[in-house]
Amino acid sequence: MTPEEMKGALEAIIYAADEPATLEQIAKALGAEKAEARAGLDLLLAAYSTEEHGIEVRKVAGGWKLYTKPQHHDVVRKFIKSLQPPLRLTMPALETLAVIAYKQPVTAPEINEIRGVNVGGVLKTLLEKRLITTAGRKEVIGRPILYRTSKQFLMRFGLSDLDELPSLKEFEQLAQAALGSDEGIAPIEPEGELAPGADATPSAEILASGETNDLAELGEDAADSESSARAASAGSGPSDRP
Repeated sequence: MTPEEMKGALEAIIYAADEPATLEQIAKALGAEKAEARAGLDLLLAAYSTEEHGIEVRKVAGGWKLYTKPQHHDVVRKFIKSLQPPLRLTMPALETLAVIAYKQPVTAPEINEIRGVNVGGVLKTLLEKRLITTAGRKEVIGRPILYRTSKQFLMRFGLSDLDELPSLKEFEQLAQAALGSDEGIAPIEPEGELAPGADATPSAEILASGETNDLAELGEDAADSESSARAASAGSGPSDRP
């Protein structure tokens, strides 16, 4: 199969993929060498770069995915908003996301220290929106959970990898563009609080994919931290020894 003949198959693969299709995945699906698949991709990218196309093939998160071109973002944004509510984050959530993005992997106590507030509730929100994920536990007393940004974060902000993270000032502008300007900024809610009736310490479970439930881990981490604090407080009190 020549690179020219691959274009149609490549277009179909990238369109059908839920996540950015990697070069290895594409080459395997085509039964071709990586160099041949890359040559076909280059032709496809060139074909979509012309003005007659409203979409383009962009490399993000280590793979290729179809995106609308920047000049059509306004009309597409209006269309999307008419279908479903946009992703909305509070300013505290955006600030916490920025800390995680630039300090990752980072623990909740470290984020609390940087921001000067309890970010438990904000972490729960970011996990629910799949913008962050857990990255194991830090080997210190209490073994707190480490957090990092997710592939969804890269996709939402149009980044290929973390090396493309801009300056903090540019990140604010990027965040507003990704969330639909100021309309994507939700009203500030009290941080560190769970919704009424929510279970603050859900038990950990293993998902069908084999990954740990991030929200359950967050609950356990909060419980472990509280237990450690109580133990430390008790240990610092008067001794019962004669």
